[in-house]
Amino acid sequence: MQTLFSTDGVHPKNAFRLWREMVCERLVPADLRILDDVPFQGRMDVTGIGPLLISHFSHTTMRTEATADTVRRNGRHDRVYAIMRISGQDTMQQGDQEAVSRAGDFIVVDARPAVFQTETGSALVLDLPRERFEAVLGPSRLFSALTVSADLASTTLARTYIQELVRVGDQLTPDASARMASIGSDLLMASLAERLAQEVPRSTHGTVTVQRAKAYIEANLSDQTLDPPQLAVAVGVSLRRLQELFHERGRHISDYIWERRLEVAARRLIDPACAHLSIGLLAYGSGFTSQAHFARRFKERHGLTPTEFRQASRQTSTDARPRKRPARIQGLI
Repeated sequence: MQTLFSTDGVHPKNAFRLWREMVCERLVPADLRILDDVPFQGRMDVTGIGPLLISHFSHTTMRTEATADTVRRNGRHDRVYAIMRISGQDTMQQGDQEAVSRAGDFIVVDARPAVFQTETGSALVLDLPRERFEAVLGPSRLFSALTVSADLASTTLARTYIQELVRVGDQLTPDASARMASIGSDLLMASLAERLAQEVPRSTHGTVTVQRAKAYIEANLSDQTLDPPQLAVAVGVSLRRLQELFHERGRHISDYIWERRLEVAARRLIDPACAHLSIGLLAYGSGFTSQAHFARRFKERHGLTPTEFRQASRQTSTDARPRKRPARIQGLI
């Protein structure tokens, strides 16, 4: 690994200021504070193995806060970060989740406000593609700030592999580095998946509430005033609680409503019983306030305008229709 910064040889009065400047200017903007009167010491080493960036942090006790403003300025919403504790202990909060990470454990955090309080110790931090993890595990809110314990055999395997990868990484060819980095990400995901399987199932009440909300949406899709606040009132919960329930299932209420409207509209466009209806009537009947709005959202979803979608469906139906054989050939069969 290459040393990016070290307080060795730096006057104690300047050590933390220089550390904070290095972190905020070269890595991520954050609010950093020391928590005791012990002279601050810190060191950061980095290495790249294929597309995988791994940093090794070691420092004395410190508090780090990523606020909404610093998260916005950082702008790296396409990344998640695995923090693998080597020594010491972390306590972190993100959203409504609080996690304690000790030597051997790891946690994954995403690009949302969070607070970390770290005791003297060290950790490996892996910069990972959010999309890849979410494709396997679901939305990052489901697995962020969740302690993955060293007690799991899969955690031991992932940790050992990553530490060995750091040790021998500079000996690998570029192709081997990319392959080995991909394996490391897969091991972390496998360990996270095992940890998620231990979670208590979602409450029956929450599931029932979401099902009631979806049923109400289906019954009122044509209502152009249907929106999340109206839906929350209809099912008898606060808007915030309903949003949380949908977020737990990887959805946003508004997105779900528009998706259902688009799906219903697409079915009607290819339904022969609706062939006499204009595009405008189909749009209004599916809950859209204007034909232009409908056409824009429909093309974003299906890659075709509503008119093109309907014409393509009719052409497909015509091509698939059995053709009558010529009489001369029919007589020979």
